[in-house]
Amino acid sequence: MANRVIQFREALREAMSEEMRRDERVYLMGEEVAEYNGAYKVSQGMLDEFGPKRVIDTPISELGFTAVAVGSAQNGLRPIVEYMTWNFAVLPLDQVLNTAKMLAMSGGQVGCPIVFRGPNGSAGQLGAQHSTAFESLYANIPGLKVISVSNPYDAKGLLKSAIRDDDPVIFMESEVMYGDKGEVPEEEYLIPIGKADIKRAGSDVPIVSFNKMMKVALGVAEELAKENINAEVIDLRTIRPLDWHTVLESVKKTNRLVMVEEQWPFASVSSELAYTIQKEGFDYLDAPVRRITSADAPMHYAPNLVAAYLPDVPRTVKLVKEVMYLKK
Repeated sequence: MANRVIQFREALREAMSEEMRRDERVYLMGEEVAEYNGAYKVSQGMLDEFGPKRVIDTPISELGFTAVAVGSAQNGLRPIVEYMTWNFAVLPLDQVLNTAKMLAMSGGQVGCPIVFRGPNGSAGQLGAQHSTAFESLYANIPGLKVISVSNPYDAKGLLKSAIRDDDPVIFMESEVMYGDKGEVPEEEYLIPIGKADIKRAGSDVPIVSFNKMMKVALGVAEELAKENINAEVIDLRTIRPLDWHTVLESVKKTNRLVMVEEQWPFASVSSELAYTIQKEGFDYLDAPVRRITSADAPMHYAPNLVAAYLPDVPRTVKLVKEVMYLKK
């Protein structure tokens, strides 16, 4: 495949546009997606190509326009709902949660092929109410698929798969990654939902993460390499269904596991993964499963508190060395 370097936002735009050209039932709706070209310019130019019936500006009423999208999905359309941030999607949680139940409640007669997407988690000094990471909350709901991507290549391939999926899909991005650049093939490609990816092969210790915390995980691997520690970095990409098999294979060869995530620690993604790995791979572990998460508190506004709240490279390096029983 011929590759070119494009921005994260461009990869998302290409995915949506390609699927809208392919299937006339697909449409995009959300705040500022049309006339303003998207709050983060993800949908730039899409109104000009597809028109106002398929790229739809909504009022600032997440509960209202989510309900409209859900109703349209139950009646044969395939909407993409963009939230300006997943922090605003707490309001329509009733609608989102119940899409997951629809197929079971109707005895398999009424599905809901819909993608809910937008930036998730913190993005600097945005205060406590705009800085929550929601992967574990949505992954707790049977019937929802949850995707959380870290780079343009994965974003495009997984968003295309999400749009084609017949189940409701939660698709999580990050405000601080929309300008990130990466190689993306010119040819069409899909990435299967539910498959993790090894971003850096290694033999000493696996570091598992997703979304923008992959920057921390890869940064940790670079720092450890300076001390001849060969870390394997795994990007989960999909939170539900969770590909614990790929993680287990890494644990089998390294006998350790470290996880980095932007969730609060209680009932988090790393909690579930740690349980599964100790259940399925207890005999392979030579050290306790360890993780680093956001602080168990709301994120505050002050820069020093933002820095203290989020996982970072130095603290994660220290944690990895503890897992490897190296001197601090």
